[in-house]
Amino acid sequence: MQRTATIPSIIEQHLEDAAFLWHRRAREIDGPVMGAFDIGRIDQRLDANLDGLFAAGQAAWDLATARFADYQEPPELFVLAALALEWQSAPALKFAVDSAMLLGGSGLSALSGAVARSSPDRLKPFVARWLDSAVAMERALAVGALHHHGANPGPRLKELLNDGDSEVRRRALRLAGARRRRDVIVQVAACLEARDARERLEAAVAACLLGQVRLAQPVLDQMLTDHPELAAAAMEVRLLATPPIEARSWWHECVSYAAAREVAVASSGLLGDMGIMPWLIETMRSPDLAYAAGLALRDLVEIDFNDTDVFVTDPAKLGPEFDTVEATPLPSASRAAAWWEEGRGPSRFDRFHSMRRLKLDAMRAALANAEMALTNWHQSRPIPAWM
Repeated sequence: MQRTATIPSIIEQHLEDAAFLWHRRAREIDGPVMGAFDIGRIDQRLDANLDGLFAAGQAAWDLATARFADYQEPPELFVLAALALEWQSAPALKFAVDSAMLLGGSGLSALSGAVARSSPDRLKPFVARWLDSAVAMERALAVGALHHHGANPGPRLKELLNDGDSEVRRRALRLAGARRRRDVIVQVAACLEARDARERLEAAVAACLLGQVRLAQPVLDQMLTDHPELAAAAMEVRLLATPPIEARSWWHECVSYAAAREVAVASSGLLGDMGIMPWLIETMRSPDLAYAAGLALRDLVEIDFNDTDVFVTDPAKLGPEFDTVEATPLPSASRAAAWWEEGRGPSRFDRFHSMRRLKLDAMRAALANAEMALTNWHQSRPIPAWM
């Protein structure tokens, strides 16, 4: 870390912009609205702001710690960790890790974001130490680093899957599935019975990627009723990992149950059946299901809906019955019907793959090929500097 001549107001602008851009990226990275090109534009701006901070040296660190003292939020923590890793400063990184403990899970996510953007060479000495750390958050961060950078921990993975901390095991499960480590299926199966529901979900995903779909199905099915906060993720994996005819039959059962109906509607686009469009458009007329139907539409049709007028951000435009709906944007049933019937929808638009679509396609490809590592869909598309 060096001292250079700097202008505080410019550094503060870099800090504010870097924090905002990382927050926006984290919010959209698996979403249905932005594609790799859009994320690439964010990445380009984020990197430019981080480069400005890296060049500012000690002045940037002083202002970043002062900002974190005022705003103890994940985006500000991300900037601290990015600076510490760039400079390979052990004291600065310790400050970032200690600060992350104040924020819990969101703090760990911010650290992981910085780790994902750092180079393997800068990470290597820290990851080696973190793996043997007595601090669970550091061990979890090490496993996250291995996952982000496509590293295979070899025999060490079994030990990580037996770690005493649930978050470490969750991340190890994600790594096991992504690297197609069928040699650890016994440990993965044991995690299917973990006390923590999120760990059981990760174990089920890993089991599917390791060719043990039948082992995972009961766990995924139970998530739909016992853990509503995880139901969407569980249904997504269940549909992707189940043969098409069986998946469609299972989905029909789910959509008939009130408890699972909203999640089932939101997942209906994964069936890939354009024949459901009339039903989906009619479902948009229900205030309780309109948002879910909109999610399904984006999964089903590979276009950029920002180029259409199908979605609205003001629920009042859909009628008084939508006044209490908070989730937006919402699809307009009448506009969707006109868009579909007049031009047969997608035929008039260029194909668009959202980040969520890239995620789903990566999962489909991995499930279809047991030897292929799970693609890192988080990588953005490089774009020219003048765009």
